[in-house]
Amino acid sequence: MGKIKKTGEKASNESQQGNKYDKILKEHLEITLPTVIKDILGLNLSVTEEIPDDIQHTKERKADALKKVTDTNGNKYVLHLEFQVPNENEMVYRMAEYNIMLMRKYEMPIKQFVIFLKKNKPTMATSIDAENLKYNYNLIRISEIDYKLFLRSENPEIKMLGILGDFGQDDKDKAIQAIIDQVQEKSKSDFAKKRYFQQLRIFVQLRTSIEQQFEQAMQSVSTFFKEEKDFLYKKGEQKGIEKGIEQGLEKGIEQGIEKAQAKALEEKKEIARNFKNLGVPIADIAKGIGLSEEEIEAL
Repeated sequence: MGKIKKTGEKASNESQQGNKYDKILKEHLEITLPTVIKDILGLNLSVTEEIPDDIQHTKERKADALKKVTDTNGNKYVLHLEFQVPNENEMVYRMAEYNIMLMRKYEMPIKQFVIFLKKNKPTMATSIDAENLKYNYNLIRISEIDYKLFLRSENPEIKMLGILGDFGQDDKDKAIQAIIDQVQEKSKSDFAKKRYFQQLRIFVQLRTSIEQQFEQAMQSVSTFFKEEKDFLYKKGEQKGIEKGIEQGLEKGIEQGIEKAQAKALEEKKEIARNFKNLGVPIADIAKGIGLSEEEIEAL
């Protein structure tokens, strides 16, 4: 997501919040993008070609997703996609700048979409109607997309997006539980599972109305979190040093419990560092990993 400079504490908080979601979405973008293009944007593409997301002439912009595509009717164009959290009044001007720079660089039509991630209805403008400039982009609210669409995927990265979708007439508790259960079922490792759950918690902040139901549903995996809180130490205590969550403990039980604990601490720090880089709040990392906030701050 491009960033707009604002003043005041509220603007700073919005920027930090946007960065958290931005990191998560970009981490999973190559997996989620085909579903987003087909089922959210409603585009049927036969060919997609990766193009650089840095656009620079007199200034530099970094897009969330840029593809040179050909649809099933043979139409060729540049597809530009942005995920947006803040309700920014200047968004339309930023998108117009992207449009001009992309047209100049690739000399072909540009189709632009902004996917708004918050539950509330955005009020930002989507068009410019001035004497010498007519422009518009497509604004899509993810909260109006049926959450079941995301659950059809086999990828937990896509299933997670269901938490931002429309529950319709479905019971909220059951819908949230279904998302959590399916993300857990499709996670390939304990480390991946915990990472997805932390990211789900971040996404839920965009839908404050379901925070209570989400935390209640998460009780279904509370045993998992209690084990993971001191996961590496317990594994080392039971089996010596063996493979852990991310890098593993590989040298065997004969090296003893003392070495297992030391190695476990290093593994915890590595996991905490990964979560910190993903933008997970330090207080949440401390609760889940078992390190102090001061130790995590120092990483």
